[in-house]
Amino acid sequence: MNREDFPILNQEQELIYFDNGATTLKPTVVVDSIVDYYTKYTANAHRGDYDNSLKVDILYEEVREKVQKLIHNQSKKEIVFTSGATASLNMIVFGFMKYQLNVGDEVLITKSEHASNVLPWIALAKELGVIIRYIPLEDHKVTVKNVEKMITPNTKVISIAHVTNVLGDERPIDEIGKICKENGIYFVVDGSQSVPHVPVNVEKSNIDFLAFSAHKMLGPTGVGVLYGKEELLERLEPISLGGGMNATFDSEGGIEYKELPSRLEAGTPNIAGVIGLGKAIDYLLEIGLEKIHAYEVELKRYAVKQLEQIPNIVLYNKDLANGMIAFNIDRVFSQDTAVYLNHYHICVRAGNHCAKILKEDLQVRNTCRISFYLYNTKEEIDELVRVLKDSENIFKIVL
Repeated sequence: MNREDFPILNQEQELIYFDNGATTLKPTVVVDSIVDYYTKYTANAHRGDYDNSLKVDILYEEVREKVQKLIHNQSKKEIVFTSGATASLNMIVFGFMKYQLNVGDEVLITKSEHASNVLPWIALAKELGVIIRYIPLEDHKVTVKNVEKMITPNTKVISIAHVTNVLGDERPIDEIGKICKENGIYFVVDGSQSVPHVPVNVEKSNIDFLAFSAHKMLGPTGVGVLYGKEELLERLEPISLGGGMNATFDSEGGIEYKELPSRLEAGTPNIAGVIGLGKAIDYLLEIGLEKIHAYEVELKRYAVKQLEQIPNIVLYNKDLANGMIAFNIDRVFSQDTAVYLNHYHICVRAGNHCAKILKEDLQVRNTCRISFYLYNTKEEIDELVRVLKDSENIFKIVL
């Protein structure tokens, strides 16, 4: 699908890129938009009174409207640009939750969360004395029943990925959001692996905070989004102070912050990156997220059917309807498998995928991960299968 739009796939050296869960390839329209900023109208944002600067202001702010269209929220004020989902989640934890939670308050997460949705909570727990509790997984998935079982009068936050980054299980966020609303619980969602692949509606799902990154959805690195309900963002303390976020300050220590969202975007932003994110959103919405997701599921089913015919391949999430396959070659270290596949210019991820405590549930320390996106093909899967069928010679290549 649309392979001609991706320059990296049209080089002399043929590449099979199956590591889209880590980062995605970039279409020409995104690359061109970034180059145009640097070569045709470079200026800072919200700081100039000349034509190029005003053009930058318009293009930069238009991207907030595109994000609104993507995630279906109410106001541009609720869209904050960050350096990525990691920065967004840290802002939520240390700019908001730090001032709302107390000793003994409970935060529910899962053992399949990305490090960015675990480590900030661990740090906050050490600082404030809040308690982290893990929602039990059934067949590696979150169920509404288990969420309800874990809620106590002390539960103040549920913070989970919409779609996980190793197994790709999609959580029932509509139902969980309803439970949170009924119980006065803050609902934080890591959308890094969902926003690029499936429709997201923060209003429908009653999401209080949502974090995601541009680079996982055809955009540039170093750009992310923090969505928060306006009344909550009004209470979020800036964790980065400097130019662009203050209205005034004086030598006596008085500081007056700007209104949302400017007060949460200190310093010169990644202007080119935000403009590139806007083009990526245009591109994805033109194709349609439902169509992209259906195609990824089709690719996975095709791949699983063939991989199951290889005796020494172990599949961990073959029945989940997504574009991810976690697998190992029996008795082969996952990184050796990745190095072997790289010999044939096939790119996969190996390791724990920043989900280091998932092994406690999965009972496997490391896996290889195939993650599909809209530009992958069945012909690429055929080549992967051919190479894996010959894997008895793996150590002749790896060593």
